[in-house]
Amino acid sequence: MRLLADPLRARIVQVLAAGPATTSHLVADTGAKQPNVSGHLRLLREAGVVAAEPRGRFTYYRLRPDALQGAALHLADLAEQARAHAENFRTC
Repeated sequence: MRLLADPLRARIVQVLAAGPATTSHLVADTGAKQPNVSGHLRLLREAGVVAAEPRGRFTYYRLRPDALQGAALHLADLAEQARAHAENFRTC
């Protein structure tokens, strides 16, 4: 969750949901500086959320749907637990 808490990283993920893109595409779509976009891509790659794919002179970045799905399932499970235990106040 912390990974997507940064607004620019969240925007990069949103842009990549529409399909693979290069750093140049992401800079144009987000309005952020190239070093900043590259740094966020590095963090997303290290977390396994984004994969890099060389194509000729360019590197395209794409989302890894399985990684996002795993996080979504985890959040859905937490939401269900919270719903089920909303009235279970602990005694002091």
